[in-house]
Amino acid sequence: MSEINAAQVSQLGELVDQVSTIIVGKRAQIIDSVACLLAGGHLLIEDVPGVGKTTLAHALSVSLGMRFSRVQFTSDLMPSDLIGVSVYERAQERFVFHPGPVFTQVLLADEINRAGPKTQSALLEAMEEQQVTVEGETRALPQPFFVIATQNPSDQLGTYNLPESQLDRFLMCITLGYPDHASERALLAGTDRRSAIAQLKPVMQPAELLAVQRSVLAVHASDALLDYLQALIAATRSGRWFIEGLSPRAGLAVLRAARARALLDRRNHVAPDDVQSILPQCIAHRLIPVAGAGRGSVEQVRAMIESVAVP
Repeated sequence: MSEINAAQVSQLGELVDQVSTIIVGKRAQIIDSVACLLAGGHLLIEDVPGVGKTTLAHALSVSLGMRFSRVQFTSDLMPSDLIGVSVYERAQERFVFHPGPVFTQVLLADEINRAGPKTQSALLEAMEEQQVTVEGETRALPQPFFVIATQNPSDQLGTYNLPESQLDRFLMCITLGYPDHASERALLAGTDRRSAIAQLKPVMQPAELLAVQRSVLAVHASDALLDYLQALIAATRSGRWFIEGLSPRAGLAVLRAARARALLDRRNHVAPDDVQSILPQCIAHRLIPVAGAGRGSVEQVRAMIESVAVP
């Protein structure tokens, strides 16, 4: 690994360490979140209220020096509330576009599954194309652009299941879960998390993050590694584990995430361990198990991994 990349990786280590002081006892999930960001993807966090989903998003944005916007998704939220609207300005005698909160660098879509399908779909173009179209005019979003969406379990009142097209736009889906005993005691005895976030200093700047994202694309994936990834993709399509398998786009997303994971581990090549470590987070939310256990069966993904030989 070059000296420049070594400096970048050192910054990434500082980033993970700093966020870990806010989200206590969840280092693995923080690493997944950073890998998702480095791979240029978007993150979905599914969990019960109050376990730190919003705090994680805010801590990442502050630590990366990026502009942060939060939108509380509700049943009456309209697409224009997210994207923006043109308003006639009498003084200028013309319509002037007023950008919505999507024009930011880190967008927290809080409780996304409490909004109706029309508003959920308004995020699709922004997440995939890094732009929005308003009244026939295309407007580019700031770079980098990262969506962190949170959702409550679908069995809670007032929630709408995200459509498959929306789920496919999220590179990873993770769960924070309750803290362990020691971490919860540290939270109870420590300072308020909001106050702690206010004391954070940026570890990286947006331009540096964009440079690291370019470095991720240069991480080497050998022919043997690609063979292994293809075998895993084929296993999802075999009909043994899932009703429908992964799309080629999902396979490319897994490879990007594995490259980012390798870079976080200070390596310039992807290993099978990198693929295995990120695969459940990258594909479980995209697949429906044949056994009817429900979308996002991480256990079935892990069982499938065990069934595929490592080259």
